[in-house]
Amino acid sequence: MARETLPGNIRVVEISYNDIWIRDNGPTFVINDKGDIRAVDWEFNAWGGLNGGHLWPWDLDNLVAQKIMGIENLDRYKPENFVLEGGSIHVDGEGTLLTTEECLLHENRNPHMNKGQIEEILKAYTNVEKVIWLGKGTHEDVTYGHIDNLACFIRPGVVALHWTDDKNDPQHEISKDAYERLINTTDAKGRKLKVHKIHAPNPSFITKEEAQGFDVIEGTLPLTEGHRVDHSYANFYIVNGGAIVPTFNDENDAAALETLQKLMPERKVVGLYAREVAMSGGIFHCITQQQPAPIKKGE
Repeated sequence: MARETLPGNIRVVEISYNDIWIRDNGPTFVINDKGDIRAVDWEFNAWGGLNGGHLWPWDLDNLVAQKIMGIENLDRYKPENFVLEGGSIHVDGEGTLLTTEECLLHENRNPHMNKGQIEEILKAYTNVEKVIWLGKGTHEDVTYGHIDNLACFIRPGVVALHWTDDKNDPQHEISKDAYERLINTTDAKGRKLKVHKIHAPNPSFITKEEAQGFDVIEGTLPLTEGHRVDHSYANFYIVNGGAIVPTFNDENDAAALETLQKLMPERKVVGLYAREVAMSGGIFHCITQQQPAPIKKGE
């Protein structure tokens, strides 16, 4: 189906895996000043391993990054005994990294390391100079607080933040705390951050009919009626010349698309319905992983 749908110049690669979240189990690409590209192969334990993780086994997922590096013939960095998912970090390309304490300090990731030690690993393998720690991720996020549902860099110095004005929504206090942390810090270049609030879709929950419509596979946590669906406009994917933004047939869709288009005038912002993907715990940023083009000499 993919081969029939895509243009002939697009290569389709078959890779065995346990689940679809290549942002988390795939490689994190890094590029140096000479334009050379390499990749970081983080240890993947399915968002918590046997201590609250969401998938078993995850052995094939943990090989995805290495497989992609082999296909692309890229040198590989492998941090020793360090668990990390790509969706738990966001960088600005100029030395600043966003993450959350809820995720990276969770006992089911790297309990043998403290905050300072984790920062040193992030700096060593992504070449950032500053890590900005937010508190929690979105409310009831099954990944234990991935940053990509909460906040993202639009460009260096500019952040889009998942927001709600509803003080009765548990998300309000989470986003408020994140906002205060962001406006009261600077990035690696010493700039005060410009933070734009992107109003969240209205809270939505898995219905009985939706829960019954999913096949329950041994080794995975089943979707249950009443679980809050992680609807977030911040979980968009930037492509060459554009940005693919999740929509949910929600009254806030249009305003989110309009705001993001104003923030990214150099890109075409396109909305795409995303509820089915979101019910599984992630959205477009989570099921994609970009690879930078090599920088040619003289550019």
